[in-house]
Amino acid sequence: MAMPLPVPAPEDSVTEEHDDREAATAEETFELFSAVAPKGWRVELIEGEIYVVPPAKGKHEKIVTELVEQVVARRTDKDLRNSTGIGLYLPGANGIVRVIPDLVIAPRDSFDNEQEWHAPDAVLLVAEVASPSTASRDRVLKIRAYARAGIPLYLMIDREAGEAVVCSEPVGDDYAHTSVHKLGAEVPLPAPLGFTLDTAAF
Repeated sequence: MAMPLPVPAPEDSVTEEHDDREAATAEETFELFSAVAPKGWRVELIEGEIYVVPPAKGKHEKIVTELVEQVVARRTDKDLRNSTGIGLYLPGANGIVRVIPDLVIAPRDSFDNEQEWHAPDAVLLVAEVASPSTASRDRVLKIRAYARAGIPLYLMIDREAGEAVVCSEPVGDDYAHTSVHKLGAEVPLPAPLGFTLDTAAF
């Protein structure tokens, strides 16, 4: 289960002896957790909270795989590429946000550098497969973060609600347009992608 981890406030002292020592900031603590996280675990930083997410279970991975296969089969722009496990750094209301979406769609060569975290400028779509432990972030916090970064499309497969949610036209920290579809329906993805997903397999 993903849990936010407490981060000491910068003004707190560890002990009276070390009151001149600055406590770790959220980003420093995030870097520490990222460095020691077991392989396959995701560590994300969203509005000052650190979330450690264990490796996805079978159903989650099945949906991500189905998404990737459909995008490959249905995209009209053959220069687009799907990426999983790509880290993005986004502008936050309280500092930098660092997230690892389930799926990122961007033009070929967008992530060719050796950096661990990437700017979102080239990203056309991010997708998240929400589980009970991540749903509250996927439904609220990540929508704000992706909109604030200007990412054109956000697709959320909400297994708990049985819905596919498509957010488009980012404005400020929200999307101007949201369409909700029951899983099993055909879900149109607007420009800049412009193709339809079949969610029957989700």
